[in-house]
Amino acid sequence: MPRAYQPASKNNLTDVPGVKVGQVTLRTGGINTGVTAIIPGENIFKEKMLASGQVINGFGKTTGLVQVNELGSLETPILMTNTLAVGSCWTALTRYMLASNPEIGLTTGTVNPVVMECNDGDLNDIRALAVSEDAALEALKLAESGPELAEGNVGAGTGMRCLGFKGGIGSSSRLVAFQGQNYHVGSLVCANFGAFGKLRAGGRLLGLELKDAVLARAKREGNRLYGRYQKDQGSIVMVLATDLPLSSRQLGRLARRSAVGLARTGSYIGDGSGDIALAFSTANRLDHFARQVQAFSFLPDSQLDPVFEAGADAIEEAVLSALVHAATLTGFKGRTVYGLRDFL
Repeated sequence: MPRAYQPASKNNLTDVPGVKVGQVTLRTGGINTGVTAIIPGENIFKEKMLASGQVINGFGKTTGLVQVNELGSLETPILMTNTLAVGSCWTALTRYMLASNPEIGLTTGTVNPVVMECNDGDLNDIRALAVSEDAALEALKLAESGPELAEGNVGAGTGMRCLGFKGGIGSSSRLVAFQGQNYHVGSLVCANFGAFGKLRAGGRLLGLELKDAVLARAKREGNRLYGRYQKDQGSIVMVLATDLPLSSRQLGRLARRSAVGLARTGSYIGDGSGDIALAFSTANRLDHFARQVQAFSFLPDSQLDPVFEAGADAIEEAVLSALVHAATLTGFKGRTVYGLRDFL
């Protein structure tokens, strides 16, 4: 097996040492939404992580990338949610950071919360603004305890759809060997993109193969969502984490390779799809209060190919994992999106 194709023990983002995930799922009436929180490590404001955000297609409302890319660092946990919940999650993440860093806004600067989003309006009453600050704070508190990472119809992925099937949260990880030591490249996605019929898996045109069966079921059940060939729109937000010592520039290169994994699953990154990736490394920490030169070591660029391969592969599998784990869901106004498993 090529080294970039060796899954780590859990085969998800939490294989990267120190990275934890917590999720809150909101399901009641027409509400099908939630929050997914990623905590990269301890004291991230005081000891920042090198990072880079990459906008593949900018039809999205993610916050925080301007400063991440200017300074090359991440200083807060990452929240994922629905499009109209970005504000409440941003405020919750700010409150969370203020509580643990009393110097913010007083003896030092402010803080740069990172909130990523997708539109779950097909299955969720997005106008209800159901995601509260309390829900976001609960997701962050859950992440602190490091629960087992669930996939599919959970957290931010609860109301998402992908390539004509039920989408949601998906995750994957890979081991990469360098100088006799194993390192991790992990991914977590909120998959909510793609045109019906375009799904690819393992080289198979699976969406095309299953299209007639899906349409036949939709006709029997009077499911109008499948009455037309859907455009590639809806978005995906992707996080890549690694314990490899990579610079911010190198992390930007890794984040851009997420488009390779995305394309393998059937996305052509359509006009209305927001496709945004954020990559960070836990290997080097930037002291917020540093007043002297800080020295870091980085992987040579000539050794990055296995890392790029692992990143692309982890994104591809994370999307497919979201589809495999997500179950059929009937949501807002009785709209139903079918789970891929129903047709396999």
